[in-house]
Amino acid sequence: MKVLIVEDEARLGIFLRQALSEHAHTANWVQTCAEAANALVETKYDLVVLDLNLPDGDGLDLVREWRASGFTEPVLILSARDSLEDRIKGLDVGADDYLPKPFSVEELLAKMRALLRRQSVVKQSLLERNGIRLDLLGHTVHVNDGAIDLTGREYALLEIFMQNGGRVLTRTLISEKIWSSHYDVDTNLLDVYMSRLRAKMEGALGRPVFKTVRGIGYQML
Repeated sequence: MKVLIVEDEARLGIFLRQALSEHAHTANWVQTCAEAANALVETKYDLVVLDLNLPDGDGLDLVREWRASGFTEPVLILSARDSLEDRIKGLDVGADDYLPKPFSVEELLAKMRALLRRQSVVKQSLLERNGIRLDLLGHTVHVNDGAIDLTGREYALLEIFMQNGGRVLTRTLISEKIWSSHYDVDTNLLDVYMSRLRAKMEGALGRPVFKTVRGIGYQML
């Protein structure tokens, strides 16, 4: 795990960097808001451990700015400001967890592991392939950052192909996932929906997205 530590107290910053390194994590330590902003521009981190009382600003403002700019990685606040109000405010502005000082390294590591597990689940809910992004939680589809309006059936079809990128899917397999009976396979309803989905996706991308495999089914390119 690559961790950015934002802590102005030198003794604690050095301690945290060494403790994380001893547990096989790569840790970079900075002491100010400005240094933190620069570090995130230069390197991708899996998690940020953030103090609030920094020499050039408040860590809460930093979190708010990160979230507004699209930064989605976990942020764990580590602060002596441990009142209930402080914790609520930290979570409300976009932090993922809050650990008051003083703390134990074991608890810090446990919270970090929990945040990464949670982040892993979120990432798995995003399916991406060749410029197409499907959000399973938000039930949205984007092509090259532009939203595509799909019906429920079209969305379900695309989800199957995104989960099986590159595989040739039989008509029977697709229909079992989409409909409760094989009746629709015997008619040409599947072909109608595939034609509509293909028109929307290929129109947005400007290139072929699906291939018809004669006598078998379809394949997402």
